[in-house]
Amino acid sequence: MQARMKNPAYVLPGAVKGIGTLIQGIGEGGLSQEVAEIVGLRTSQINGCSACVHGHVVNLRKAGASEERIASVAAWREAPYFSDAERAALQLTESVTRLADRSHESVPDALWDEIADHFDEKEVSALILTIALTNMFNRINTTIREPAGTTWG
Repeated sequence: MQARMKNPAYVLPGAVKGIGTLIQGIGEGGLSQEVAEIVGLRTSQINGCSACVHGHVVNLRKAGASEERIASVAAWREAPYFSDAERAALQLTESVTRLADRSHESVPDALWDEIADHFDEKEVSALILTIALTNMFNRINTTIREPAGTTWG
């Protein structure tokens, strides 16, 4: 499989610069790499982005995540491998990513309170931006049919 075109972020130099600045800002939030990769993986699974699923799995392995944790992200509610903080982050990920599926407010107060119990304001900011940025990447990659195994940068 081959992509339909070069990634649009690389076609437009200002876009890749802006994305880089956003990634740098997210890094200033103090969110652990493993939490960021877990929510990135879950977002990408929901959106069916093979390139991003592959990339997050590779990054989780590099970060030392166990194969059990990686394989269980799709079924995180039933898996014993996640902390309460990670479960809250995964629930936020699903709520923010599945906006079109909602029959209630996107992020209920109870979920927001749970997130606030586990993460400080900078970490919450990094978490929200990580989910949003991953959704953007998923939409780009599925549109251009970016294949799994693609590397960027």
